[in-house]
Amino acid sequence: MPEGDTVLRTARRLDAALAGRVLRSADLRWPTLAAADLSGQVVREVVARGKHLLARTDAGVTLHSHLRMDGSWHVQRTPPPAGAGPGRAPRLRGGSAEGVRAVLVTDDWTAVGHRLGMLDLVPTAEEDGLVGHLGPDLLADDWDIDDGSTDGAGAAVAALVADGDREVGAALLDQRLVAGIGTFWMSETLFLRGVSPWAAVRDVPDVAGLLARTRRMMRAAADAREPVQTTTGDTRPGRNRYVHARSGLPCLRCGTTVRVAPLGSGPTARSAFSCPVCQPGPRPTDDGRPQAPLGHDRRGGAPARRRGTSPRA
Repeated sequence: MPEGDTVLRTARRLDAALAGRVLRSADLRWPTLAAADLSGQVVREVVARGKHLLARTDAGVTLHSHLRMDGSWHVQRTPPPAGAGPGRAPRLRGGSAEGVRAVLVTDDWTAVGHRLGMLDLVPTAEEDGLVGHLGPDLLADDWDIDDGSTDGAGAAVAALVADGDREVGAALLDQRLVAGIGTFWMSETLFLRGVSPWAAVRDVPDVAGLLARTRRMMRAAADAREPVQTTTGDTRPGRNRYVHARSGLPCLRCGTTVRVAPLGSGPTARSAFSCPVCQPGPRPTDDGRPQAPLGHDRRGGAPARRRGTSPRA
């Protein structure tokens, strides 16, 4: 699932293309939005909130989207009316036409949403109904780990510490506590801090420092010229991360085999990758069976992507 850094990059790209421009048309291919008409509205801004995207217009409405596992937004030049040819629609980049869920067209740019996991249209004043449950956004511009405020960093640290009995990996993934972290940054940050994902939050030293380091890495990824997540400083496939998706491969630091195991239980269970030597502490019983890298990429590179599903009616 795209994490906060990817969503922030997407928001910046959409904002650069759409903000201040009039929507010539807005084709929302979603069962509940088929009759919606945004044409003529001016896009004020596109912002990220954790893993959510909010496109706000001058009419006081917000188009909310979530990428879930396979969603993406692509931006392309809008061809002149004659360029599409009579009776023909312009070719949409980024995937097959059947996967398109939204097409936002201005005179200059067209934004195409593919395989979006969520798409909603609400009054901007009612955005909290969609994102109000989220904890502080780790990548927000006003985040300050040392400001002592009751929101932002201060609230996130307090929420994590208050959930002291919980596994730290699961707590970091809980968007109600802090928004934006997914399994990649959770696994990599805990490796770099030498902490087991299954350790209780109360046993983790310097929770504020843990969040600060995660934020620095995610902001660096969001600001990088190329959209490559790396925690090693190396962008080559198989060398750009220490443990995430590298189950069954040697730890890049000590050579021990990286392992993957469930984190949490029930429908919210996730996978956590770790090195048993570099990250001592509690972990599930391991039967020692051979494990393949996520996506069966034995180089340890990016996992294979899974096909998305159609939205529910």
